[in-house]
Order: sequence, then structure tokens, then C-alpha cells
Amino acid sequence: MTITTGETLPQATLLQMGANGPEHVDLAAKLKGRKVVIFGLPGAYTGTCTGAHVPSFIRTKTGFDAKGVDEIICVSVNDPFVMKAWGDSTGATAAGITMLGDAESAFTKAIGMNFSAPPVGFVDRSKRYALYAEDGVVKVLHAEESPGVCETSGGEAMLAAI
Repeated sequence: MTITTGETLPQATLLQMGANGPEHVDLAAKLKGRKVVIFGLPGAYTGTCTGAHVPSFIRTKTGFDAKGVDEIICVSVNDPFVMKAWGDSTGATAAGITMLGDAESAFTKAIGMNFSAPPVGFVDRSKRYALYAEDGVVKVLHAEESPGVCETSGGEAMLAAI
């Protein structure tokens, strides 16, 4: 079942690269008492993700800051090594966007945003979405119908919705 507005995001441990290698990130602790935007996408270095989705949040970062959003988090079913390299290559990390890997798709599955497309090598990947949460409770959720489209899940649409 897909998570909906008003629900609390599930407990999850995601991965990020730290100074000494991969680090576990307790998502519940990261969200506690904070306003956070999380956007999920099918995969690092893929066309729409790299060319549209990530850039939309880079462009709108200062707008989210002005609205009191504490953090913007990009989640993808990739390992933390790939997420770090992708964050560096797109400029997302320099813009202040947190890049987290959901390597086993546990969080993605828990919120009902997983899909598979084996012909292109996608198994239990993330659908394209963006959500705004306060203290871990989803206040706004925008999910795309197709993984190749970035409209309602883009930074501009989410910024306008909060």
C-alpha cells in the first residue's frame, strides 16, 4: 500500500557516504521535529533523474529554505558510493541536497513506491515522487504516473504546494 498524506513515514535506515566510508542514517531521527522534503527517483545517472528531477530541486533550494524547510533529501535505490558520486557530478551535494541510498529498497517498499522493469534492469526501484513531511508526518505527496516524467514530483511543483 502506498503511503498517503497524514501518515507517518516508516522507520528506515538509509546509507550515505561519510568521511570514513558508508554510514547508516536513521531516517526517523533525521525527521524528528524537522520540516523535510524527500524526493525519490528510479536511479542515479538515468536520463530524467539527472536531466530534470535533481536539477529541479537544485533550482528551488533557496525557495525551500525561505519556507523553513530544514533539509531536502534525494532517495534512490542505489548504493552510497553511487549516490555520492552522482551528488557530486550533478552539483546536488554542493547545493545542499542530501543524497541517500536505499540499497535494499527497504524504505521504498515500505512506502509502497517500488516498481520493477526487468527489461531495463530495474528491480524494486523507486517510482518518481516528492513528499513534504513535518516531524515525519506526510503533509504533501506528489507521485508521477510514469517513471520517465518529472512534473508533479519536481521541485517547482512541491515548492508551490507547501
